[in-house]
Amino acid sequence: MSDFPPSDSAISLYVNTLRNHIFALNDRWWRDPATGAWIENPNKGEKIALIHSEISEALEGARKGLMDDHLSHRRAEEVEMADALIRILDYCGRFGLDIGGAVAEKLRYNQTRKDHTAEARLAAGGKKF
Repeated sequence: MSDFPPSDSAISLYVNTLRNHIFALNDRWWRDPATGAWIENPNKGEKIALIHSEISEALEGARKGLMDDHLSHRRAEEVEMADALIRILDYCGRFGLDIGGAVAEKLRYNQTRKDHTAEARLAAGGKKF
């Protein structure tokens, strides 16, 4: 029996399991470094800005064709994308977001979008870069 394409429930489970794992590994980032106390109201804007910075670093790595400074066998682009994914899933774990369910639903919805068709992308003002 094939599991491709995976069901919405499988996608949700896979992504949320990874979210939970990453959040558990990053516990220290949600604590006051001086006291170790849990930070009750972390700054969401700051955390989203950190996600954004990882994406910007990926763009710069892709633009310049750089290798990563820390994982020198990997392209900077892919390592920064990994950093962004880690930050996104960690954020979702901290704030209890069902990112797995949202990913599954959004993937399904995007398959039906008229603005994602080749015709719409090629039209004047369409979704193209």
